Amino acid sequence: MLRTIREDVAAVLHNDPAARSVLEAVLCHTPLHAILVHRLAHWLYLRRLRLVARLLSSLARLFTGVEIHPGAQIGRRFFIDHGTGVVVGETAEIGDDCVMFHGVTLGGTGKQLGKRHPSVGNGVLMGTGATLLGPIRVGSNVKIGALSFVRMRDVPDDVTVVGAPARIVKERGVRVDKELSATVLSGDTIPVEQRTASPSSA
Repeated sequence: MLRTIREDVAAVLHNDPAARSVLEAVLCHTPLHAILVHRLAHWLYLRRLRLVARLLSSLARLFTGVEIHPGAQIGRRFFIDHGTGVVVGETAEIGDDCVMFHGVTLGGTGKQLGKRHPSVGNGVLMGTGATLLGPIRVGSNVKIGALSFVRMRDVPDDVTVVGAPARIVKERGVRVDKELSATVLSGDTIPVEQRTASPSSA
């Protein structure tokens, strides 16, 4: 845990030119506070102390404007810039070395149970106001442009996507114009209509 905290602080210094020292980052970088509280809340969540974990995450949201469910899995060296309006759902997964700007949502569609939030790979940049909905998969080394909207579409590795709905505009450094592939639900995701179906209609 201590190593992870040091890496989170280092990520602030690496990504934010306004953070001039470790002390300034620790005392004044509000999104870092949200991430550190989440690390503790997630530790409690995994040990089934879920009410305490939820209370911690609620306090973090109140004081930082960043809402991260304690069930969300977040990798190392995670950096949030500014932070206000960020929402990360319970079953979301975020890889290592990811950068997220304010107003980003990793949410559900309301049509799935179980695994219902995005899984994001390593080295992903999510621009201001980007919205990612559903149990989608976002590959590694991806850039998601500001205000992009991705719903039930997977994003492959090494691409840049922009727009609403989002399209691939760059792939491995080459300009393209491609649609995203539809998400195929895994066994961990249960459609709501399947869960609520009566025995006679199953």
